[in-house]
Amino acid sequence: MSFKTDFHIHSYYSDGTMSPNDIVKKYIKDEFDMIAITDHEVTDGIADAVSQAKDENIKIIPGIEFSTDMDGKEIHILGYYFDPDNGQLKEQLKYLANIRKERNDKLLKALQSQGFDICERDLIQREGQTYIGKPNFARALVAKGYISNMSEAFEPGKLLESDEIKSIKREKISAAKAIEIIRSAGGIAVLAHPCKIKGIGERESSEFKENFEILLKELKKYGLKGIECIYPKHSDNERLWFIDMASKYHLHITEGSDFHGNR
Repeated sequence: MSFKTDFHIHSYYSDGTMSPNDIVKKYIKDEFDMIAITDHEVTDGIADAVSQAKDENIKIIPGIEFSTDMDGKEIHILGYYFDPDNGQLKEQLKYLANIRKERNDKLLKALQSQGFDICERDLIQREGQTYIGKPNFARALVAKGYISNMSEAFEPGKLLESDEIKSIKREKISAAKAIEIIRSAGGIAVLAHPCKIKGIGERESSEFKENFEILLKELKKYGLKGIECIYPKHSDNERLWFIDMASKYHLHITEGSDFHGNR
């Protein structure tokens, strides 16, 4: 018998489109055994998912995803099996929410200065929404008729990918800090979608492999426990090589789809 897992799923509590309840229903229908809701720097969807899965043949584990900085490179760290009510974790998430709001205010002013008639109210797209990310800006631009679909907002050099907008950075915590927060809450930290790490060489090149191994050894010193080796955008060769790296450094191998619903 196969054991189906997906340890990388986003709900509408961050930048996904589906509720945790609907996500659980989907994964039950697809006969998954274990999943994790890993919203960006929020844990609000975990309790909903656990409640929906009660008395069902599926296990929900607590999950989260942090966008971090490591020597100027953006590294995403996934956390699992932590206590969502941990005080240090909750305090850090509150801090990051404030940082995100500051960034969003700057993004909104920049778009308004470019002639786009959108306001903060346009970024709230469902009842009870507290998280605002760039996809919400894209949806607002679609709703206002400036673009026909969300992908247009992220085309190179345009709108949210313009030089002016991209210059508006959100402060990120260090990878070491994210791992420490996850560990202090009783969880384990996993490196997300390693194929997407920029600034260490072209994918599958010897330069990438050499630099990735250097990065991996440093992350392990911080307390990293796993690599998301099985990921939709990994080629067969990449998947096998990341599995080899996990084996070499005695790290867990995880699988995640990075599911966001219909975006």
